[in-house]
Amino acid sequence: MKKFVFHLILGFLSFGSISAQDTLVLKFDEYLGYVKKFHPIAKQAQLTLGIGQANLMKARGGFDPKVEIDYDRKEFKGTEYYDRLNATFKIPTWYGIELKGNFQQNEGDFLNPVETVPSEGLYSAGVSVSLGRDSWINGRMATLKQAKLFRERTKADFDQLVNQILFDASLAYFDWLRAYKETEVYSNFLENAKVRFRGTKQRAETGDIAAIDTVEAKIAVQNRALSLEQAKVQLRNKSLELSNYLWVGDNIPVELRADVVPDIDLEGTIDTTLEILGKPLDSFGIEDHPKIKSLGYKIDGLRVEKKLKENRLLPRIDLEYNFLTETPELLNSFAAEQYKGGFVFQVPLFLRKERGDLKLAKFKLRDAQFEFDNAEIEIKNKVLAIYYELNSFQVQNALIDDIVADYETLLAAEERKFSFGESSLFLINSRESKLIDARLKQVEVENKYYLSKAKLFQSLSINPKNL
Repeated sequence: MKKFVFHLILGFLSFGSISAQDTLVLKFDEYLGYVKKFHPIAKQAQLTLGIGQANLMKARGGFDPKVEIDYDRKEFKGTEYYDRLNATFKIPTWYGIELKGNFQQNEGDFLNPVETVPSEGLYSAGVSVSLGRDSWINGRMATLKQAKLFRERTKADFDQLVNQILFDASLAYFDWLRAYKETEVYSNFLENAKVRFRGTKQRAETGDIAAIDTVEAKIAVQNRALSLEQAKVQLRNKSLELSNYLWVGDNIPVELRADVVPDIDLEGTIDTTLEILGKPLDSFGIEDHPKIKSLGYKIDGLRVEKKLKENRLLPRIDLEYNFLTETPELLNSFAAEQYKGGFVFQVPLFLRKERGDLKLAKFKLRDAQFEFDNAEIEIKNKVLAIYYELNSFQVQNALIDDIVADYETLLAAEERKFSFGESSLFLINSRESKLIDARLKQVEVENKYYLSKAKLFQSLSINPKNL
């Protein structure tokens, strides 16, 4: 199994470039591509589409033709009390109209006279119509309309679910990248401290400087080594967090190998990967946002429910008319004077249940409209704030780059003065500590900048098509 996973991860990362240190680069777009394709949550999101389609199929079943057969027979002590067969074929249609065909054959010594039919059976064909309740909208119609809206809503919800898992995965990648860069900072300065310690030790042995200076140089090495060790622990933790999003094949989790590193040049690919490249603030359309679409479909479904409840206030008036014949193969045998028909009239005196249902439907609709209005303004303000934040981080990145460059200049000057005997290790270590802090701040600001881009990606609920 371990060998299998090893080959999987090797193949998974083979698209990344290989550096001089024989490390594999896990590209940001490749990483998100595998998250979208293989992560269980992303696969779970796919189920929402299937649920929407299954609900639509179920709702369409309300208009399926139906065959009903009712057979009843009683025979006791050699006497056939009755033998009754009633077969019906029904076709439900739109607007409360139902087409019906029927065959009835009854016989027996104790048969009810109203059930007497010709010995060969009696055929009927007719229609039933609802003129009041269930006329312009009924349960079947409402269910089908709501199922269609629910299917469209699941598409919008699917985009939001995929966007959320990709957003979470992006944050894990950025944290991993930050931990990697911080480790590199401490590693580089540890090497500088070691070189400085060796030089100081040689100069102390020749009597060029005081022996006590080697102690200060050694302390600097120890401090850098301690910071590096702590950074390595943090890097390991962040790589394990990243591994939570790495899956391949049929639900096989993958642990990130130690020789896999992030793409340090993320600035050139992050906008393309998250598909936020070339999206200025004035191009943002709230009506295309998946959450707004989802809430819109929810409101439309509640409007259908409200119409159905309004229809329940009408009295029930059902009319039915059936032509009767013994010879259905002859069309002219269906005569108007041979029929079976009737009507049903029904209305509650107070309509308290119906009026209560309508009020509840109105409350639900109003509640959804409030939710829609609130979500609309929240999304607009969130997107606006993120655009301002991105502009600020561009300025901050430029400032921190200048600060780092200036600290490097100060450190280089101090080291040059030290070589001439005009400075001390204390001043060099002080300058270097300031430079380390500036480098770490640079990594932090860059990480926040990437985080803002991911927040823009999340606020727009983008489901990348190129992954």
